[in-house]
Amino acid sequence: MRPTRNGIYALAATLVVALLPTFGWSAVWPVVPVLWGAFALVYGVDALRSPRRRDLAFELRAPTQLYIGRSDELTLALALPGAEGAPCVVALELSDDLVPQPHARGELDEEERTFTWTLQPRRRGVVRVEGAAVRYRSPLGLWEWIADLELGHELGVLPDLPTVRAMALRFFDDPTFRSGLKIERYRGDGTEFEALREFTSGDDRRAIDWKASARLRNLLTRQYRAERNHQVCVAVDTGHLMGEPVGGVPKLDHALNAALLLAYVCLKSGDRVGFHSFDARIGPGLPPTAGVSTMEALRQLAARLEYSTVETNFTLGLTTLGQKLRRRSLILLLTDFVDSVTAELMMENLGVLAKRHLVVFVSLRDPQLSAQLRVLPRDEEDLNRAVVARNFVRDREEVHARLRAAGVMALDVEPAQVGPELINRYLDIKRRELI
Repeated sequence: MRPTRNGIYALAATLVVALLPTFGWSAVWPVVPVLWGAFALVYGVDALRSPRRRDLAFELRAPTQLYIGRSDELTLALALPGAEGAPCVVALELSDDLVPQPHARGELDEEERTFTWTLQPRRRGVVRVEGAAVRYRSPLGLWEWIADLELGHELGVLPDLPTVRAMALRFFDDPTFRSGLKIERYRGDGTEFEALREFTSGDDRRAIDWKASARLRNLLTRQYRAERNHQVCVAVDTGHLMGEPVGGVPKLDHALNAALLLAYVCLKSGDRVGFHSFDARIGPGLPPTAGVSTMEALRQLAARLEYSTVETNFTLGLTTLGQKLRRRSLILLLTDFVDSVTAELMMENLGVLAKRHLVVFVSLRDPQLSAQLRVLPRDEEDLNRAVVARNFVRDREEVHARLRAAGVMALDVEPAQVGPELINRYLDIKRRELI
């Protein structure tokens, strides 16, 4: 409980009146005690008529989980018996991994009033709505009451599964969505037998099944499809560079969303999918497993991945991955790097891995880096930024060129496009039977 600005102004006015006799207004002396008594009476009555903080009833309506890159609403319902449209301000106390929200303003009444905020997580993990501070005024506006509400609501922040699920469903159910992607199966491609059909003009005569044709007395040709049951392993770098936010979402979460989307497509295509994570140490992983039910294990694993503040040890991470994979596999590495010097060990170990496996290297490019090159320099500072950005781009291009020379498929993709680019490359690899 504390006086409001209006209450302080009223008190200052009585002090001014009390000082008037010192300037020769002696006739005011009898009025001063009466004025102070009336002022104290009004202050006391206003305080007694104010609704008490202990009577404030509240109800929190909040989601139980959030998804990185998406927002959800939180509602706080308040009711204060004895209040009649009392102006109030409600401040929400959130943990550091939630974007701060502005104060909500409204009025308190005996009936329930609702205040709504938008919850937007910055990182995965567990976040808390700690509490709320409700500040409301007395009926005459001379006093201000502050009620602290202990909410203590915990929410789990998961990878953006709704977006991954929606894109996967569109990919398999909507033909127009796949119009911009390469088709998985081309007639005549592949090595796995699918069916027999009648021979037509233009078919490859080497595909004629002479035994079946002799039995049915009609020329039949074999039809093939892309081989299934391949091993696909998604390796994700969780080092400190992947914690850098792009568009308000850390690069690691962009990588996890793309990894989950690709994993779903691979599993639906009949392949086995594994997961491998590392920074300075080896993180959680999953051996190559078949079946769409594997998605639940991948979802839980992705939710447990923590943000790291240490530099990535590519020698340990990639060597361990190579030792785990007993048969030739498709390895997709999602990572990022700064320059060609710091990427030297990474390139060396990827070259060793590419001798046995098919490796796709995907680096997450910051869109601001490309945007800086398109800005027309207006002063010396802009020119310096453009030169630095150009050096970074040149280093990235050099690293990708050296990786391609070592037999690694290298992609440099903005985070928003990494999912479709991975699917494109995966389907192209399947069509060409590279694994």
